[in-house]
Amino acid sequence: MAQAQGLGKRYIKAFLKGFFVAVPVTVTFLDRVACVARVEGASMQPSLNPGGRQTSDVVLLNHWSIRNYDVQRGDIVSLV
Repeated sequence: MAQAQGLGKRYIKAFLKGFFVAVPVTVTFLDRVACVARVEGASMQPSLNPGGRQTSDVVLLNHWSIRNYDVQRGDIVSLV
């Protein structure tokens, strides 16, 4: 019984260590490098959501290019 409790504590400790490392890394990545967003509605037709579909498109928003001012003609820019 004592071994099971020690094993459980070890698993919880390993999970918490991984959690407290993974969350800041993930938040930093999503804020600084890229994130995934969903595009809905007719505002971006026909490039996104073509044909009046009711489903939404999923896009990757590249934060890295914006931070380096690497925007070119023809790029789609999202403002919040």
